[in-house]
Amino acid sequence: MTMYPLLLTPHVTDYLWGGTRLKTEYGYPTDKDIAAEAWVLSCHKDGASVVQNGEFAGKTLPEVLALWGDDAIGARAAAFPYFPLLIKLIDAKDRLSVQVHPDNEYALRVEGEFGKTEMWYVVDCDEGAELIYGFNTTLTKEELRAQIEADTLPDVCNFVPVKKGDVFFIEAGTLHAIGKGILIAEVQQNSNTTYRVSDYGRLGADGKPRPLHVDKAVDVTVPTPPTRPYGQTGEFIPVAGAAVRPLADCEFFTANLVNVDGTASFGMGDTFVSLLCLDGEATLTDGNVTLTLTKGASAFIPAGVAVKVTGKAQLLQSYV
Repeated sequence: MTMYPLLLTPHVTDYLWGGTRLKTEYGYPTDKDIAAEAWVLSCHKDGASVVQNGEFAGKTLPEVLALWGDDAIGARAAAFPYFPLLIKLIDAKDRLSVQVHPDNEYALRVEGEFGKTEMWYVVDCDEGAELIYGFNTTLTKEELRAQIEADTLPDVCNFVPVKKGDVFFIEAGTLHAIGKGILIAEVQQNSNTTYRVSDYGRLGADGKPRPLHVDKAVDVTVPTPPTRPYGQTGEFIPVAGAAVRPLADCEFFTANLVNVDGTASFGMGDTFVSLLCLDGEATLTDGNVTLTLTKGASAFIPAGVAVKVTGKAQLLQSYV
């Protein structure tokens, strides 16, 4: 069975804080009024990507990978119990809840799925936008709970002004919240487990406050200031036909920003590669299949498949 590059249609969610840019600017199809997140590469049970091209058009990505087997994702990805990555575009018209994600040990024991370490790349943002990234002081678990219960948590949060091109590595256990007016590309472990600490008293679609998960959040939160560099991290490195800016490299994924200007080669050989077009236009070909990559296009390149991308485009490259 011949493997080939897949062009994917995302699963779109309509969380109440979302906007419409994913529909109007990126052209993602949805009948929802709000398009909060586009899961541009997803094998998750809560919403899988769908193949657009070739003999498997109309099938979900998990269905195609089941047919192709582990050779399609490579040995490193196959070592995980299930497909390891979930990649999203997030349009935060309003601020997200203050939240935290568990690590693998806690999530597997309590939730039955892996935890979530993630990376944010700020694609765009309003002037004056900010987000929460960890704390501005070190707390004990007891002090953290007291701040939550007294509704004074913002006093100890690390608020960070953001600008286009900023990068944040959100390790499991890091308290965080995307602020109003930010468009983010997120690379994360394939998990949908989130513990809300505060939701500003907002009501859900049912007219009731959305549930909080304070006990679990206190269990898993690391109540310290961030230790990793963030913001305008990573320098562009020239390569043939492109320049590559490293964004994140951890045990769960690697992510790079790639500015293609000419013809660049992709395909890791021993692992799959995801390419998300953030801007510009290019063509992708493996010699047999040709795909057009425009703003928002998401391509899955199977392990062992080499491709060339020609044009002028900014791509988010992700793999394990």
